[in-house]
Amino acid sequence: MVQRLDRDRIVRRALDLLDEVGLDGLTLRRLAGDLGVQVAALYWHVPSKAALLDEMATTMLRDLIDAAGPEMRDLVGEPWQDCVRVSADRFRAALLGRRDGARVFSGTYVTDERLRGWVELPMSILVDAGFGEQDATRAWSTLLAFVVGFVVEEQGRPDGDDAADARFAFGVDLVVRGLESRLAAPAV
Repeated sequence: MVQRLDRDRIVRRALDLLDEVGLDGLTLRRLAGDLGVQVAALYWHVPSKAALLDEMATTMLRDLIDAAGPEMRDLVGEPWQDCVRVSADRFRAALLGRRDGARVFSGTYVTDERLRGWVELPMSILVDAGFGEQDATRAWSTLLAFVVGFVVEEQGRPDGDDAADARFAFGVDLVVRGLESRLAAPAV
């Protein structure tokens, strides 16, 4: 029986192929051949490699939310610093879970508007801690940018980095300490 070609099947196979050949080896032609279809059949569902990468990043984020959602909900009422640290750790783990995962995520756009709501919980934790909405948004985007950048470098090292965990924790701690000082600073 021939499996129906749909966006989810294309994206899931692209993620599997990413793990096998890396981002540089992932082409629409290779993906089409792997799925047993012509490249033109893919264009019905994803018009370009950039659109495919957007869908792949969205799927990675959806998988992260499904896996970490209960843990994040448990952080309500806990110190906001815990939310920042746990969020950074889970996001890093999700990116490391895929070969070139951070490169896929870098520069892409979430295509599922419902997933944009995943930041509502950590944002509300930051706002409840005393951050203004604009500062909470900036704090969150700074944290995500740090994690993506860190993991891009981490995944780019051919032999790995034995000190990566300590360096990552140090960087997250710098973000947390910077946010603490911003929170404690008088409004200008």
